Amino acid sequence: MRPFRKSLAVLTAALTFTTLGTAVASAGEDGGKAVLRYTEHGIPHIVAKDFAGLGYGYGFAAATDNVCELANIYLTVSAQRSKYLGPDGDGYPSLSEAKNNLHSDLFFQQINDSGIVDRLVAQPAPLGPRREVRETVSGYVKGFNAYLARTGRAGISDPACRGAGWVRPITEQDFYRHFYAIAITGGQGVVTESLFTAPPTGATPAPGTAGQLSDQVRAALGGSGLGSNGIAIGADSTAAGQGSVLLGNPHYPWQAGRRFWQSQLTIPGKVDVAGASLLGMPFVQIGHTADAAWTHTVSTPVTFGLFEVPLKAGDPTTYLVDGQPEKMTSRDVTVQVRQADGSLKPARQTFWSTRYGPVMGDFQGVPLPWTTKSAYAVRDANATNMRGLNTWFELDQARSTADVVRALSRTQGVPWVNTIATDRAGNALYADIQVVPNVTDELAKTCSTPLGQRTFEQVGLAILDGSKSACRWGSDPGALEPGIFAPSRLPQQQRRDYELNTNDSAWLANAKAPITGYPHIVGDIGTERSPRTREALLTAEKGGFTTDSMKKMLFADHSLFADLTAADLAKLCASFPGGRAPSSSGPVPVGNACTALAKWDHTYTLDTRGSLLFERFAGRLGAVDRFSVPFDPKAPLTTPNTLNVGNPDVQKAFGDALVDLRTAGLAPDAKLRDGQAVTRNGERIPIHGSQGFLGVLNVMTPRWDPARGNTEIVHGSSYIQVVGFRGRACPDSSTLLTYSQSANSKSPYFSDQTKLYSRGEWVKERFCEADILRSPALRVVVLR
Repeated sequence: MRPFRKSLAVLTAALTFTTLGTAVASAGEDGGKAVLRYTEHGIPHIVAKDFAGLGYGYGFAAATDNVCELANIYLTVSAQRSKYLGPDGDGYPSLSEAKNNLHSDLFFQQINDSGIVDRLVAQPAPLGPRREVRETVSGYVKGFNAYLARTGRAGISDPACRGAGWVRPITEQDFYRHFYAIAITGGQGVVTESLFTAPPTGATPAPGTAGQLSDQVRAALGGSGLGSNGIAIGADSTAAGQGSVLLGNPHYPWQAGRRFWQSQLTIPGKVDVAGASLLGMPFVQIGHTADAAWTHTVSTPVTFGLFEVPLKAGDPTTYLVDGQPEKMTSRDVTVQVRQADGSLKPARQTFWSTRYGPVMGDFQGVPLPWTTKSAYAVRDANATNMRGLNTWFELDQARSTADVVRALSRTQGVPWVNTIATDRAGNALYADIQVVPNVTDELAKTCSTPLGQRTFEQVGLAILDGSKSACRWGSDPGALEPGIFAPSRLPQQQRRDYELNTNDSAWLANAKAPITGYPHIVGDIGTERSPRTREALLTAEKGGFTTDSMKKMLFADHSLFADLTAADLAKLCASFPGGRAPSSSGPVPVGNACTALAKWDHTYTLDTRGSLLFERFAGRLGAVDRFSVPFDPKAPLTTPNTLNVGNPDVQKAFGDALVDLRTAGLAPDAKLRDGQAVTRNGERIPIHGSQGFLGVLNVMTPRWDPARGNTEIVHGSSYIQVVGFRGRACPDSSTLLTYSQSANSKSPYFSDQTKLYSRGEWVKERFCEADILRSPALRVVVLR
């Protein structure tokens, strides 16, 4: 490896001789080499002659910025957290809901012991990785290891893992295990703790109610720290009446393994794609080529389902299917656990499984008891999904929205997300072509248990009768494997005005053209839309978009929920007798809160007054009856509305919000910047934006410190891209990685883009060759 720097003039002259050809030639003759051309904010433009070289460059560059976080991922999927870090700790929630390191290790060790990942990888494409994917992965592993060999553990600059014994070279198996963990995030990853169960030996609790289970499913899937906005503007809704504009705005955690990392990947004549991917994935997952752009949003289908199986009398590990007994299988799992004195001792767990999948004992605290009469098993539709790697490989070469649909349909590997896309021809696409359990409405009606009838209706969770083989998930001729829907059965729509999604169902991807007719498990139809979805639809309906207006719209930080309720809240505030609002701790003076709310412009920009108070009020509402005008499916963009000021719980929520602010030392009219910030290397950085339930598109979900206010961002806008196609061959694109490229506090790219975000600024993307060479920050690293 030989990094070098030259003045811009000299470097430009050297590289423009044959442009990309020279850059590729300088990487050497074999496929394990690449050229990294860094522009502003440490964004690498990786050039190679083949896919192995491209993966090599990606692996080296990604490790340079985030070696500790990547090593943490591989520690987790190799089930060795307890060995190095002890059994306690958070269990790495980026990859599962395990409550501690020990349960995380046992969960991943049973996956590893099963050999499922190795079997999936061994399959030929399309079920297994295609040849180019395997080459990219091989190169990525070598690139990561080359960086580690160069620095050694002791030479890592990041204090989070400098010298740590758990930082090690990786294998291709580590990589594939990581992707598998991502694929099952919305299934087995959600029910991890439920799998720690055992055959009954005595009294068991009664099962939870359908309402409890449905609420917990909503909380588990909606509260996972994952959300997104995707807005595709077609030619008819652009200011010029031609081209297109795409907003990609995933709302992901700001810490740990669900961070995005930005790059451009180029093999001349084969692939040229820019965007971002989750850490450790050497393919652009949200991004664009020269002619098409796409993003993803977390979707509504429940990608797992349950089966209740009857048990043989006197044998709780034998169940009955079509009247015939079948023995459950068991797997005894052992992991090494570090003790307080540094020694290692084994810890063991037995996991049980049926033909449908693993046996579970509850769902995140809601009992689904394994009794002497029946047990529940979970099937994850993504438990056999290694195809997603092929999906993103093909998306990275898309030149049109038609190519996007073909990639999604041919590979059928997208787990738990929608796709929103545009192209140079002016098309806007919405497609929920992903991995969905093949549970038709008819199957659910025929085969649901009494509990399942209600959970399927309420939240789309299928609980089927496992005693009948006819009640297994269905099969479609167009599906790559049994048990999932074919792409033709899933909602998709292409138009010339707009398509969008903000984590509601497909129904109103376009307000003028509702999508109907899809299975209920995919999502609901004709139901209330979230304030964020309504804000997106109302905005898209205005039309006249440019890339600049899209950027300004997102960072306007406008709250639809405030439009609907803030004026009523200000009047309620002014009506309290003696200027004192009710609260959980007794009457509290309103002070200047009423004036602040009345003058507030309903945005979450940094200098707004009243916004912080309103955020605390809305967060305190919970599930109370907040609107006096109910939802009307004939007016989904304007209903429900009007604050239910007569509700005592609404009044108390306002008083509690006042108490929150005063306890934190903040006045009712404090500016947002006074109570919402992050601290990086001792520097306080104010953060604009707010929570999705306020109808703010630029979502920021903060962590509230009762003594200081919002002091950290848990999840929210992460990698943001606005891509426009019009006129010139080079896309008009701007990006921002809100938490910056590196998790290493010693890196110059640790918080630089976070400061840009705070100021409302964007990074003008350098996609085309001339733009890259003009970068005043251009720095070239040749990997030899």
